[in-house]
Amino acid sequence: MFSVIAYWFLILIMIICVFVLVRLLLYRTALIYVLKNGLHWMEDRVHVHQFLKVPELNENFQDNQFYRKVKTYVNSLASMEDSDFTNLFTGKKSNDIVLCLDDNQTVHDEFLGARVSWTNEVGKGNGRDCSRTFVLRIKKKDKRRILRPYLQHIHTVSDEIEQRRREVKLYMNTQFDHQTNGRWRSIPFTHPSTLDTIAMDSDLKNKVKSDLESFLKSKQYYHRLGRVWKRSYLLYGPSGTGKSSFVAAMAKFLSYDVYDVDLSRVSDNSDLTMLLLQTTNKSIVVIEDLDRFMAEKSTAVSLSSILNFMDGIVNSCCGDEKVLVFTMNTKEQIDPAILRPGRIDLHIHFPLCDFNSFKCMANSYLGLKDHKLFPQVEEVFQSGATLSTAEIGEIMISNRGSPSRALKSVITALQANGDARAASKVVGRRRSESASSRVSSEESVEMGGFKDSSPPVRELRKLYGLLRLKSSNKIGPSDQDTTQIGR
Repeated sequence: MFSVIAYWFLILIMIICVFVLVRLLLYRTALIYVLKNGLHWMEDRVHVHQFLKVPELNENFQDNQFYRKVKTYVNSLASMEDSDFTNLFTGKKSNDIVLCLDDNQTVHDEFLGARVSWTNEVGKGNGRDCSRTFVLRIKKKDKRRILRPYLQHIHTVSDEIEQRRREVKLYMNTQFDHQTNGRWRSIPFTHPSTLDTIAMDSDLKNKVKSDLESFLKSKQYYHRLGRVWKRSYLLYGPSGTGKSSFVAAMAKFLSYDVYDVDLSRVSDNSDLTMLLLQTTNKSIVVIEDLDRFMAEKSTAVSLSSILNFMDGIVNSCCGDEKVLVFTMNTKEQIDPAILRPGRIDLHIHFPLCDFNSFKCMANSYLGLKDHKLFPQVEEVFQSGATLSTAEIGEIMISNRGSPSRALKSVITALQANGDARAASKVVGRRRSESASSRVSSEESVEMGGFKDSSPPVRELRKLYGLLRLKSSNKIGPSDQDTTQIGR
């Protein structure tokens, strides 16, 4: 009996030991975590440190901009999870949670192999004495090696974080506003389009993404070349092919504000220049339907002003990191001076929907990667029928409850479009033949007061010639001479 109790007691002891070992190995509050902190504590006592303060207010009691950058950077560190107290706040977006270091708490960071720490100190008292200060502790032996690149690293990371978090706005030009001392009015830009949802050839989409990513990283490169850090895009194609949605997707991808220039509200060339000067960095400046505007003869803005808007001296004085976007239905009638390299960097064609774009839309709108009706849809596309992406998208939205019905409706609409295109070709061919017939009539030689334009007229001319020939044969030679002399 005693041996059985001892046996089960040993088993219980072994289970407890295993549990303790697992706890020590897995939990960060256990032995490994304590040993790690102990080593850091001993290391801190061996090395000499220097403390650098970043106060919330400067000497003029104004906001210290670098304090804001440090705050953004520190609150983004992964080591925030190790802090004893961390505050959770809702960001600008409803689903965005922001971590904030609590008062008088410390977090650690590593950069280029060196270990540093930040402490969020809060002063006691009133006014400036109670302001907040971030204190950087760094080993003296590491200061000369890492301090400057570390501070530059903070600038870069905080700018990237703020850019991702910032609320994108849409600006529209209006009459002069004395309250804001400007012409732009803004609203939150909530367009849902993204580059992933745009119906576009996948290779072209990847090229555009790469081009935008390269532009974001090219500040030093552009400045080294002595060029303004900007990029110009021309989006051209029929209405309803997704040009405006693509601009929205670019804005979301870059987190840039959008300045939509309405040329009909621009009074003259100087007004257009002032609008450009009032745009900010990290923005997309858009002029839509440029071809239609240039075709209007009674516009207040000249071609030279548009060219200066695209790459003139004023453009170089209105800030960096801008994307200029021009949209049009066709570029065939556009002045070549607008389209030359330097004014337009990238031309992107938005054609009517083809089968590849249709499959992308079917996946986005209906959740279909494949369907038994796809071959029939492809066959209709190959016959020459087509619709704009807006038209096909509307059909899919209206029938989103039944993917099969949506595809059948698309097929019907495409077939109707193909029949209409075929009928228009027949009418056009008949009109062309009729026009060529009229041209040949007008070019016919006029004889005897008639135009040789139809078979009956030609027959009358032949009959008239024969009658004259017979009458001349009945007249004698002397009569002929007399007749000729009488003429």
